[in-house]
Amino acid sequence: KDEMTVRKIFAAGQLFSVSGAGYSPVGEFSVNGGAPTAPTTGLQKLLTAATLASDTHLVAGTENESGSEWNIKGDPTEGALVVAAAKAGLQKESLDSEYPRMQELPFSSETKRMTTLHQTNGSLTAYAKGAPEMILDSCDWQLTADGVKPFDNVGRSHALAMAQEMAGEALRVLAISSKPNVTLETAQTGMTFLGLAGMIDPPRPEAKSAIATCEQAGIRAVMITGDHPVTAQAVARELGLLKTGRVVTGAELEAMSDKQFERDVETIEVYARVSPAHKLRVVTALQANGHIVAMTGDGVNDAPSLKKADIGIAMGITGTDVTKEAAAMMLTDDNFASIVAAVEEGRGVFDNIKKYLMYLLSSNIGEIGLMTGATLLGLPLPLTAVQILYVNLATDGLPALALAVDPAEKDLMKRKPRNPRTGIFTRPVVSLMVAGGLWSTLINLGLFIWAMNSGRSIEEAMTMTFVSLVLIQFFKAYNFRSDRNSVFQRPFANKWLNTAIIWEIVLLFVIIYVPFLHDAFGTYYLPLVDWLIVLGLAVTIMPVLELVKWMERRGWFGAME
Repeated sequence: KDEMTVRKIFAAGQLFSVSGAGYSPVGEFSVNGGAPTAPTTGLQKLLTAATLASDTHLVAGTENESGSEWNIKGDPTEGALVVAAAKAGLQKESLDSEYPRMQELPFSSETKRMTTLHQTNGSLTAYAKGAPEMILDSCDWQLTADGVKPFDNVGRSHALAMAQEMAGEALRVLAISSKPNVTLETAQTGMTFLGLAGMIDPPRPEAKSAIATCEQAGIRAVMITGDHPVTAQAVARELGLLKTGRVVTGAELEAMSDKQFERDVETIEVYARVSPAHKLRVVTALQANGHIVAMTGDGVNDAPSLKKADIGIAMGITGTDVTKEAAAMMLTDDNFASIVAAVEEGRGVFDNIKKYLMYLLSSNIGEIGLMTGATLLGLPLPLTAVQILYVNLATDGLPALALAVDPAEKDLMKRKPRNPRTGIFTRPVVSLMVAGGLWSTLINLGLFIWAMNSGRSIEEAMTMTFVSLVLIQFFKAYNFRSDRNSVFQRPFANKWLNTAIIWEIVLLFVIIYVPFLHDAFGTYYLPLVDWLIVLGLAVTIMPVLELVKWMERRGWFGAME
């Protein structure tokens, strides 16, 4: 949700719980789950150091019924620390003014820490925050309830155990340290360990269901994070992302050969404590195994992996300009569920293009077959030029447009991804298209021959053939809403198609029974018996196409594409 909130703080040997939500600077501190208590000296020192070693500022937003809506300007992780300090009465602006920053050693994926040097009482004091293992390695001292003491093995083990415990609760853990009287060269050694801050960015409610939808759709989601492995594992488990329990750190990734990693990448679900270079290696390994890879990123260092991925996705809110430039797509709301929604939308659009083309081409096959068959048999032409034009423009046009906006099928996100080398004209599409066109040819040509041989006039035979062709197209439109599912599954779900067919039926009656249009289209006033005959023949297209779909589903023509 990009609303990181500090939940626990370990300072001077005490474990504090922090209340409050989001970026509102309202909350209380309690020791070991007890009653709220005033911030201790150790807690204040930790929060002061964490705030000074941050670039993020807390800002008040718009006024609403519950007061001011607070937000941050900068990094969410730093924002959580600044908000926690504000809950203790420590304002970043005041601290920055009292202890101005003179120099800094910025965070990098290699050092996993940020150190700033501030003017205090005529000398420089260093404040650092970062990954616990990196900060602890730089500390020789620790802040306790009794003051500053040597950071012995017992204290170090206790701090690591506390960090592990927080990480196991899906908290992102940062260690905080300080050192007085420093220079830039001595700022990151011999520091004093001030404590740990455990924070969480609650997953969006829709994230878990989005990941489950991905799994159903044959899309594998993998987490790549700079967090502690235990934290990453806990978050992944909460999201339903962890199936095999395979979590790999950046250090373990470094130790793998390319060949070994290409084999293991198929089972690794979570990458923790990784650098942007590792993300690039993950993309490369997945592509080497034939996968189509989409990679998300927000930092400048993510640009190479986004460029390498088949689809680079930049965060629209937190992403840098460099990242957005390198990406193929920008996620305006930074929401993973939006990616899944985009996949569903894309699949629906592709399906509708197939329906549109399948319907129009099948109609053309039927018309060409009818006219060619009559010519080869030495018969009069079954349709006038005006009737053919009407079928192509009106009868085919409106239903085809309605199919182009057809609602997605219910099983759309339960299908496996389409092979990128497979085009629109798959075997099921071609089977339905050809079967529909040929059956239309047989029915209409047979009807035309029968009508002429039954003593009907040529005008009546032509009109019956024309009506049959139009009705067959109507039935095909409903059947072509899916190339795999039965027409009886939500048959009238497309309101635009229903409207188009109703209008077409009205127009058909107008063409036949309104005198001046009757003359223009060369139609005949059909009696009821002719309508019943035509309708009975036209509806046979339904079981024919249903049979083709059934045979495809049963694999009569091979595996379903």
